[in-house]
Amino acid sequence: MEGGVSVDKREFTEFWRTAWRTPYIMKLAFAAGIGGLLFGYDTGVISGALLYLKEDFEDVERKTWLQETIVSMAVAGAIVGAAVGGWMNDRFGRKPSILMADVVFFIGAIVMAVAPTPLVLIIGRVFVGLGVGMASMTAPLYISEASPARIRGALVSMNGLLITGGQFLSYLINLAFTNAPGTWRWMLGVAGVPALVQFIFMVWLPESPRWLYRQNRKEEAKAILGKIYPDSELDAELQALEESIETEKADDMATGENIFARVKNACSNKIVRAGLYAGITVQVAQQFVGINTVMYYSPTIVQFAGFASNKTALALSLITSGLNAIGSIISMAFVDRYGRRRLMIVSMLGIIICLVALSTIFFVASANAPGISHYESTHFGHNSTCSSFLTAADAPKWNCMTCLSSESECGFCASSANQYGPGACLAKNDEVRGLCKSEHRTWYINGCPSKVGFFAVILLGAYIVSYSPGMGTVPWIVNSEIYPLRYRGIGGGIAAVFNWCSNLLVSETFLTLTEALGSAGTFLLFAGFSLLGLIGIFFLVPETKGLPFEEVEKMLERGYKPKLLCGKGGNKEDKLNDF
Repeated sequence: MEGGVSVDKREFTEFWRTAWRTPYIMKLAFAAGIGGLLFGYDTGVISGALLYLKEDFEDVERKTWLQETIVSMAVAGAIVGAAVGGWMNDRFGRKPSILMADVVFFIGAIVMAVAPTPLVLIIGRVFVGLGVGMASMTAPLYISEASPARIRGALVSMNGLLITGGQFLSYLINLAFTNAPGTWRWMLGVAGVPALVQFIFMVWLPESPRWLYRQNRKEEAKAILGKIYPDSELDAELQALEESIETEKADDMATGENIFARVKNACSNKIVRAGLYAGITVQVAQQFVGINTVMYYSPTIVQFAGFASNKTALALSLITSGLNAIGSIISMAFVDRYGRRRLMIVSMLGIIICLVALSTIFFVASANAPGISHYESTHFGHNSTCSSFLTAADAPKWNCMTCLSSESECGFCASSANQYGPGACLAKNDEVRGLCKSEHRTWYINGCPSKVGFFAVILLGAYIVSYSPGMGTVPWIVNSEIYPLRYRGIGGGIAAVFNWCSNLLVSETFLTLTEALGSAGTFLLFAGFSLLGLIGIFFLVPETKGLPFEEVEKMLERGYKPKLLCGKGGNKEDKLNDF
């Protein structure tokens, strides 16, 4: 850690050197990381499937709350899954928790694929959410406990890479099935494949060595650690691990093993409490920057920007998803070089700038939306015209945005001569949509034609680039490192529950917010939340880069005080606390 730039260069290459010398580590990390793939695929696939669900189920198209429920019920399931997963991790081990997550996820994928009604689909989404919630906090925990401290961040980032890879894969699958019979059924059903693959892989892989040691299965743990650490480091690792566990067992004797007693004791423990402040802060901030509105509703947001075609929206969303995956690779390269805290702070600054710029773009697009022509609106017949437009006293002042936000169910049919010129405000139903398209016009129900819409897509890409390397992966790394071993499952579970609760709140209200505040106001609101998150990270989250778990505990016990600039001199621990 000392010596400046030369150390950073060694850290930058250490991951690749270790992976080449010890491929067993990569095997463990990749197999567990498929849990991230499940998370990412489910996040991305529903955004495309939702476009086609609205075509198959009239209630889904007409009811915003039903769309939000279909999306967010997986998140509700994940809240329970994360809570149960935290308990299972400590009680039964990391490996059984991952296997159970795979089984539950697979069942949910099959239920979604055959769902005859939106209600059955929602039930399938809950099952999928249970699996995702369990996997989301177990996979990084398993990876971190099977990783040498010097490359732990990069390996846990692999889980983040597979999350974004799963999102990218989901958009490819969505595009592949756009013309297939049963479009959304294939999109959702394919989700069961990675769960099955991970189940097969994990059957042949060992339990976490740290958990085994905790259960007095020391020879098994030593055998696994011998495959991870070189002989020169193995004895020191075992000694540090034994000292930590002996301290925790003494604590167990005083408090008992009852789950409620352990939660109570965890919250009263100074070290765990400091870890929870940091872990919960980064997990909540990760969601309130609005990322999962972009992931769950990415094609819809692209349509807000003026791209009406489902295929076009999916294709442009694929670009943002690809950038997300690239950002995860960047995180793997730099998280052990520049540190967790610094990467998150820089990421949050970029997110805030992009959200404010997006808000500005959507405001400009709304202010310059095409007007409504009375002639165009009655062109298809009096019964086809939007009823609110016909009875509005200020109808001459209406534009496309007024039409789409009216109390009646209305859509905008662009002018055949100039899509940016005055068009028709029509009743939103399949018959009228068919009449509009029969004259080779574009039909809009989510957004309006806009000359600045392409800039919104560029800014979405910039937002993803800012988010992915920092806030996309680092919160999970922090939560896999910040708690003492005895409380790692409970601490990670509590933080994951906060993550999923925040996710649920954001995903369940996004479409409602856009109806109430408009796209511009909604993105500006997320910018405000992001600013609060940045302040919380600065004051509550310490740096854990390169520290063994035991050193992290000692740092939290001493207490953490943020410093804006790196000071000169001081010991190693003080330097790690610097910005």
